Formats: sequence, C-alpha cells, structure tokens
Amino acid sequence: MTNGEVALLGIRHHGPGSARAVAAALAQWRPDAVLIEGPAEADAVVHLAAEKDLVPPVALLAHAVDDPAKAAFWPYAEFSPEWVAIRHAVDHDLPVRFIDLPAGYGFAPFTDADADDADDHAADQAGPDELPTDPLALLAEAAGHDDPERWWEDVVEHRAPGADALAPFAAVAEAMGALRAEGFGESRRDQLREAHMRQQIRAARRAGHRRIAVVCGAFHVPALETMPTVAHDRALLAGLPKKVRVDITWIPWTHRRLSQATGYGAGVQSPGWYHHLFTAVGDPVPRWLTRAAELLRAEDHPVSSAHVIEAVRLAETLAVLRGRPLAGLTETLDAVRAVLCEGSDVALELVRERLVVGDALGEVPDAAPAVPLQRDLARLQRSLRLKPAAAPRDLDLDLRKDTDAARSRLLHRLRLLGVEWGVPARSSVNSTGTFRESWRLCWQPEFAVRIAEAAQWGTTVEEAAVNKAVGTARAAVELAELTGLVETCLLAGLSGALPAVMRVLADCAALDTDVAHLAGALPALVRALRYGDVRGTERGALAGAAAGLAERVCVGLPPACVGLDAESAAAMRARIDEVHGAIALLDPAASGTGTGTDTDTGTDTGGLAERWAAALRSLARRETTAGPATGAPGLLRGRAVRLLLDDGRLDSEEAGRRLRLVLSVANSPADAAGWVEGFLTGGGALLLHDPRLLALLDEWLGGVSGQVFTDVLPLLRRTFAGLEAGVRTTIGGRVAAGPLGAAPAAPEAVGELDPDRADAAVPVLAVLLGVGPKIPRQRAGRNT
Repeated sequence: MTNGEVALLGIRHHGPGSARAVAAALAQWRPDAVLIEGPAEADAVVHLAAEKDLVPPVALLAHAVDDPAKAAFWPYAEFSPEWVAIRHAVDHDLPVRFIDLPAGYGFAPFTDADADDADDHAADQAGPDELPTDPLALLAEAAGHDDPERWWEDVVEHRAPGADALAPFAAVAEAMGALRAEGFGESRRDQLREAHMRQQIRAARRAGHRRIAVVCGAFHVPALETMPTVAHDRALLAGLPKKVRVDITWIPWTHRRLSQATGYGAGVQSPGWYHHLFTAVGDPVPRWLTRAAELLRAEDHPVSSAHVIEAVRLAETLAVLRGRPLAGLTETLDAVRAVLCEGSDVALELVRERLVVGDALGEVPDAAPAVPLQRDLARLQRSLRLKPAAAPRDLDLDLRKDTDAARSRLLHRLRLLGVEWGVPARSSVNSTGTFRESWRLCWQPEFAVRIAEAAQWGTTVEEAAVNKAVGTARAAVELAELTGLVETCLLAGLSGALPAVMRVLADCAALDTDVAHLAGALPALVRALRYGDVRGTERGALAGAAAGLAERVCVGLPPACVGLDAESAAAMRARIDEVHGAIALLDPAASGTGTGTDTDTGTDTGGLAERWAAALRSLARRETTAGPATGAPGLLRGRAVRLLLDDGRLDSEEAGRRLRLVLSVANSPADAAGWVEGFLTGGGALLLHDPRLLALLDEWLGGVSGQVFTDVLPLLRRTFAGLEAGVRTTIGGRVAAGPLGAAPAAPEAVGELDPDRADAAVPVLAVLLGVGPKIPRQRAGRNT
C-alpha cells in the first residue's frame, strides 16, 4: 500500500507469489529508493548484488568480531521478495538500504528487563523472524481454512498480479492491521525494530527521496503506516544496549537450509517447489511433473510420457474437487505418488528430497569480504579441484598421487579446525593398503561461521591447523586424546605441530600410571606409524614413544587386570585386543615374522614381542581360586590363552589342558563361562578344528546343575551368538550327531554302480576336458 511518498510492500519471507507481486509493484510504483527489512550493516555489501557471481541462494552472515561464534544469517533465494527488491534497485541504479536494527544489538547482552523477550531475541538470531504464533494461521481460520499454508498459496502464491499491482499489499495490510488492533503478537523487540525502521524512512525522506518503496514483513506494515513522533521513537531506542562490533558478508546458502526442518525461523517447507513456481514459464505443474519423471527414470523407475500426462490430469482434477484455483504441491505430490510412483512412498521420498526441497547451492564473488583463512581455503579448493556442493558425494583418494594426498591433508586439517566438510567413509573398493582413503563430502552453509571462528588460529589452513593442534595438545588431559591428536597431525601433514605435541605426549605419558590409559593410547600411536611410508613423514620420535608405551603396558598389564568387575573386564578385553594388534604392527616378531627391528627408524623392538607374550602368560595364570580380589576375571584369562594360541606361542595340547582345568568343579561356573567367552571371541572355528576342545565344553555344559545352567546361560548365549553363522550351524550338527568323542560314522552306501550308464558318460567328459576323440554320433544319441 502507499502512504504519501512511501509504498509499504508487506510480504511473507521466501514466497514466490510475494516476489512476483513485489516485482510488479516496483515496476508500477517506480521508486527512487528501496528500503528492505534486514540488518543495517548490510548496506556495506549490498552493492555486490550487481556482481554476476552472486548467485542465490545466498545469505548475509553477520558475526561479532570478538566472538565469531555469535553469528546470524539472513538467507535469500531467487524467489525471496527481498532479493527481487535488491535486484530491481541494482538493475535500475537506485539506492537500496537495509532498515532493520543493526545486528550488533542482537549480539549484545540484554538486561533483566528484557527477559520476557528472550524468545524473541533468540528467534531474531536466525534472521528475519516469523512470529511464535503464525498470524497466517489466524487469518486462514477466519477464512474457514484449516491449513494456513494451503490458504496462503491459494490467495497469494498461485495468483498473478492484477491491473493494480499495489492492491494485494493493501489487502494484506488491512488484515494485519486487524490483528495488530487486537494486540496480537506485539513484543518489546518488535517495537524497537519498528521504531528503527521508521527512523530510517525519515532519513530517506530527509535525503531528498520522494518515492520510497519499503519491503518488509507484512506484520510490520501497520506500525510503519502510522508514523508516531520522532521523540517517541527516540525514547524507545534509547534503551538499546551497547552495540557489538560486527563483520558482515555474503555466503553461499542452500535450498535445504531454507526448509523449516533445519530450524531456520522464517523457512519454508518446499524451497525447490517454490523456486520452480517462481522461475517456470507458463503452467508450472506439467513442467514440474516432467522433471519428476526424469528424476525417477534416472533412478531406474519405469516412467513414460503417458504417466506424466495422466499425472497432470489427476493433479488438475484434484484441484477442482478441492476447490483450489490451481493444483498446489499437495495435489501434485498426490498425483506423483499415485501415477509416477505407483503408490510407492520410497520413490515419492526421492522426489521430495530432490525436487520439493532440493540441494541448490549459491555462489559468492571473490570480492565479498572474507577472513584470510576463508580466502586461503577457496584458493585450495580451486587448485585441488574440490568444488563445494550441497549434495553429498563420495570421494576415493589414492595417497600415492600428489593431488589426492594434498586433498587428504586439506580434509584432515579442516576436520581438526571443526569444519566437517569431509567425513571418513567406507570405501567401495576393497583394499587393505594404507594408500587409499574414502570420504563423504557435503558442504554446509554454517561452515562459514566455523571458518570465521578458526581464523583466530592463523591466516592459512595449514597455519591455523598447526596452531589449533598445539593448543589442543596443551589443553588435553587424557593420554588417548594426545595420541589421537598425533595420528591426526600425521594424517593432516602437520609436521610443524608434531614436535610440540610429542613433547606434551612424553610429559603426560611419564606421569600417567594407569595401564588402561596407556593401553588405550598405544593403538592410535602405532596406527600413525603405518602412514609413514605413504605420506613421507618422520617416524623416529613416534616409534620411540610407541615402544616406550608398549613396554609400560607389558609390565603393568597383569596386575592391572586383578579384581575387575564385569564391565571393567569387558573394557579391558577390548584394550588387550587393540594392544595385541598394535604390537604386531610395531614388532613384526610378534606375529612370528621379521627381525624385531624397525628398519625405517632403527628402533629396536626385538624383545617387545616376547615381553608381550610373557605378559599374556602371566595374565593367563592369574586364577581366581583364592578369591576374585586376587585373580583376573576368566574373560581376560581366556582371552590371553586364545591370543597366545593364535600366535603359535601355545600349542593346542596346552590350550586343552587349561580349558579342562577351568571347566573343573574347582572353579565357579560363572568364571568358567567368562573364560570360554574370552577364548572363543574372534572366531569359533577352533572348536571345529580341534574336536577335543568341543568335547570338553560339551561335557562341562552337560554336567552343570539346572540352577547353575540358568545363571551361565546368558554368558554362553552371548558367546555363541558372536560366532559365525556357519560355525554355529556346524557345531550344532556335530553335537546333535551323537557323542563328540566317537569316531565319525562311515558314509552310507549310495547304491551299486551301473557300468553301462557310467561308460556312456566317459566320452562326454573326455570331450569336455579336451583329452578324447569326438563322440560317435549314434552312440551319443542312443545314450542320451
């Protein structure tokens, strides 16, 4: 609507109908200045909208200079009315200003007097705010509709501008005025924002503008229509807190982040659909259903042109039956489900994800303000050909190639900085080598905030990652955290951080006497050594630290396992397995191969394998016959025996003897069941290869009393449930066949051999094997 020299265009954020109406109103009104609801600091970057490289969806990002974690976004899509107004001003060389409260006030702490408005304050942090109670719901209810979204689509989004482009805005203003007259939804923060908007309108008038267009949320139009005195607004704004210093820029945004599911306050449920409504020429429904058919065909769904024609007819018929002016998203999706998807909700969900919501990602020009860290990241993305994309994609890297190795280092450095652009994933290519990595890449708009936060660590990605690693090491309190950080530094190629991190690691390891902590820290350190060959890193200090940790674990393991409860014993068993694998990597002699000396670093690990085996033997002998407080749990003793057996340091005779002892009546059944669990964990094929062990277990299980059997059954069930399905089936068959100690029965005779039929098959086999003459035609035919 117009008010003297001002046209107040009340809109709903991100509405294609509102965007078309704003475009028509601006073309009719021909303003000489455009004012837009948005943070006042955005005036400094609005000129970038003239750049061709600023492609929506984009967002204004404002963050506190001293605390980048305090940030707010104002997203705009191509179908956003604000973006249409910005483009109109830029295309017609008109001044454009943002008139909402500066973002610096939103980041400032508010007083106790504002506590009642805390919810409004939090909502405003997300950008242009929708009211906690949607006024559209009340208007739709007054119009006799139970769905406000459908009502708004029918009265605004699906209607083209008429002869008077300003008339719809007058109608919306009248409706909002009725709500405001009843005191609906007004808050102190709204009053402050509207006072600031009125001040900016007055400033535009003082600057000599005579035809001013104001694009703002429809709810604010009544407050801007009737201007109170200047003194009134100044009195309201006098209570604002001290403004925080703010930086603002444009960042890429996505359609998915515009959806309400992401928590954005002024979001829409179907940004992809709204984009299509705004950009499609002519009837949008047939074009959209054609895109849906193309998508489904690409996913191997049998969809033809006839399906599209029938879907269009069904959508239009449903719109007529439901009394709607045009087929909306509800009717269109009903037609997609019934015709294109043949009732399948799985296929329909694909259409929802790709077309209704969408993964469009905007672009921002290089001229946009950015911290040096962001510019360095953009440079690396270009040089490594890693373009950010909103849609998830898999990336397989071969670290033997320079480009792939550089990509891996970048992704690991970003993860260290808290930017989870890439997440390690399972490779589609089966490989056990350390030269291959697989990632799942997905760029999120909020990474811009995390990059701004990480800028405190340095101006380049490498420098920031090095400083962040050193800072994290100095703040670490757990030894496992430090060894994990060492592994990350190696993966990220942060040689500048390794000396400082290793010094902190050495100091922490010297003071830590908890064997569980040492055992938990060793595997990560040993894994880091495996990357030395592929990544060309210095491994001498790592090998020495790993060997020192392993020595301390070997010495302290047996006494550390005494008196543990069931939960602690299970955790210690997992650590023992990890340490066993780590020592096998650290000392090749642990697996029966190699010399025990690391040829790359010169570190002597020759005695480490023997010391670890001695620790396992000592653990295996710590029975609980004198009481649980004096011995190790059966779970750990059985595990130690199994590891020694697998490494060939214990023969099957000795393993059988130990099993016979633990299953004797002198031991408690619960301890025996725990021993069996530890012994069989990792594979039960051992019972098939050595029938004596299976016979001992069967004999013990058959001899326990009913009460004891009930007590040990959960342990045994868990043990055998972890075995391979084929092993369980074979064991069950052998037990069901009869006594396990008896000799296997001879196979039954299958009948007397028929010489004539056997002779007939010999020539055929000879020809198939290529060792005989051709088959005589008559004999072959006769015997066939």
